[in-house]
Amino acid sequence: MQTLTDSYPLSNGVTIPCLGFGTYKTPEGEVGVASVKTALETGYRHIDTAAFYGNEPTVGRAIRAAGLPREEIFITTKVWNTERGYEKARASILASLERMGLDYLDLVLIHWPATPRQYENWEELNRDTWRAFEALYREGKVRAIGVSNFKPHHLKALLEADVPPMVNQIEVHPGQAQEETVTFCQAHGILVEAWSPMGRGQILDHPLIAETAARYGRTPAQLCIRWCLQKGLLPLPKSVTPARIRENAQVFDFAISPEDMARLDAMPTTAASHDPDEIDF
Repeated sequence: MQTLTDSYPLSNGVTIPCLGFGTYKTPEGEVGVASVKTALETGYRHIDTAAFYGNEPTVGRAIRAAGLPREEIFITTKVWNTERGYEKARASILASLERMGLDYLDLVLIHWPATPRQYENWEELNRDTWRAFEALYREGKVRAIGVSNFKPHHLKALLEADVPPMVNQIEVHPGQAQEETVTFCQAHGILVEAWSPMGRGQILDHPLIAETAARYGRTPAQLCIRWCLQKGLLPLPKSVTPARIRENAQVFDFAISPEDMARLDAMPTTAASHDPDEIDF
């Protein structure tokens, strides 16, 4: 990946810009609109939101205010856990479209899997949710469909669907490489997106991150984003600070050496993560 608008091909042929702009905790209102507009003005063409974030109207406002052709912007949202099952998931996606003022979405994800801890029929519930995704995909309301926070055993129930998942968005960063899930996804043609590529800010002061970034004349955040890209992942950095939004996009004019990649790969777990099998929300 050489530029901000280079893209990964999904299994259905749709292309997705290689760096996304995350909007988790981006507030509704003018601050949120300004941050998304800044991202688009910087050159981002991939915006990631979710029904749970509560900011879909703001994302829609910012996209309209930016004045770019709709087809130039790749927009993702997610269906929250309370909206599992065919009818609820379908209604959730249609409501997201209405809140953002869009005719179609580029990508929709199941935000978290139903799991054995929560439901005896967890596989059936995930499949029922997925059927709604498939239906809207066939209707042209959604260009691509995928999941978020799914482990291999969650994914297996969907791999034999008529339209298998194209994306899995999981927490990945140095100190949280998730090698088993990443390897499984890549073996099955599922693109891995990395949410919180900076470890929710907890790893930016880690000595290895700080020392390695300094040697490249880069910020720790830029190093983490570049690490994701060199592993074939799609990072989703987030910020509402204009300078950081621009800084996080300046990751295409340097490369991390194989030796430094190996050191970053070997970092011990350094940031807490929600285990999808243990969540209670």
